[in-house]
Amino acid sequence: MPERDQTPSVRPLLSPLGECAVETERHVAAAGWDQAPRLFAIATNAGLLEREPALAAQLGAADPAAYSTIEQDGVPHTSSIESLLRQLAWPPEVDGVALALERIVVPPEAERDLPDNPTEAAEALAAHPDRSDVRLLVAVLRSGESICLLRQRAHDSDDKVAIGNDIAPGLVHALSTTLHD
Repeated sequence: MPERDQTPSVRPLLSPLGECAVETERHVAAAGWDQAPRLFAIATNAGLLEREPALAAQLGAADPAAYSTIEQDGVPHTSSIESLLRQLAWPPEVDGVALALERIVVPPEAERDLPDNPTEAAEALAAHPDRSDVRLLVAVLRSGESICLLRQRAHDSDDKVAIGNDIAPGLVHALSTTLHD
């Protein structure tokens, strides 16, 4: 009889923000692909319960120090996520913000000789045979802590989501700016 590996499985420890981001990314992933950008406010469970006692049943025995996300309905459709983010500001009760959005990734050589017209350029990139569809979830707190998650459509599985702090630095910066005056 072969001997089984007795090494316990190790799950990387994530910060409370990391745990919240993973849970939010899985929530977004459950709705499938080809989604519009989705925006979430982040607040501690203790803060949510203090301001909204009616949420007690929903939060149940959730850790008061942990974070929850609240999806923001009515996010306007835009061709430029950057211009949308420049218009956002959050009240002090919001501890952070998360954004989930899908992007097309192509090899660098695919960006050579693109049409000048932005619509035609986007169509050319979308039709490229080496394109890859990805979904980013970026979460930031007022404290400056941030985390990025990246899921590839070609490897669409919860155990294949990349997690890091520097996957989308420009988006981290843009989201951080929405939290500060």
